[in-house]
Amino acid sequence: MTDDSALRREMVDVCRRMNSSGINQGNAGNLSVRSSDGFLITPSSLPYETMTPEDIVEMGFDGTYVGRRPSSEWRFHRDILRERQEIEVVLHCHSLYATTLACHHKTIPSFHYMTGVAGGTTIRCAGYATFGTQALSDNALVALKDRLACLLGQHGQISLGKTMEAALWLANEVETLSRMYVQALSLGEPPVLSDEEMARVIEQMRKMSYGQAPDPEGTNDLARPRDAAV
Repeated sequence: MTDDSALRREMVDVCRRMNSSGINQGNAGNLSVRSSDGFLITPSSLPYETMTPEDIVEMGFDGTYVGRRPSSEWRFHRDILRERQEIEVVLHCHSLYATTLACHHKTIPSFHYMTGVAGGTTIRCAGYATFGTQALSDNALVALKDRLACLLGQHGQISLGKTMEAALWLANEVETLSRMYVQALSLGEPPVLSDEEMARVIEQMRKMSYGQAPDPEGTNDLARPRDAAV
């Protein structure tokens, strides 16, 4: 095993957690991580329960691979990692509520402020294309423009991250938002937050990701360590 053995072990762990958390079922879904010479990706048609680090496939951006046959969705993993240099991880799963919305080609609007975790005012739904095709990859890239997540029409969801933990967390958030939106729709189309408010929300989220206080207003109501000077 090469010096990417730690990445391979973490990939197996994250894949099993996808299933144990309920955001994926059976052999569905796949995971890729950028590596020094290309990327690592889960193999095709291998149950996560029996998958080992040695089964993870090494791929180049030219589409060549070493080892087992890669996931049938390798094209959108390759294209996302090639086009989005700030992204290190691509996670795809068939979570139930996100897929429910995707079956209706519904974009998730800013009905709840947490929609902003994907980087914009919406979580778009990509147009349908046959699984494993370049057309599906092309559609996903459009839906992911300036976003960290999208739905795939009549298919599932994609979540991106700088780490595997971040991508897994986002996939769970997308599924939670999808469930809330499906339930909200039972009462009618919910109101949405304005673009101006979502811009404030996204900026607050950006600040918090750097450990800064979320509220820029005032000086006396900011959280601070108890032993800090007043």
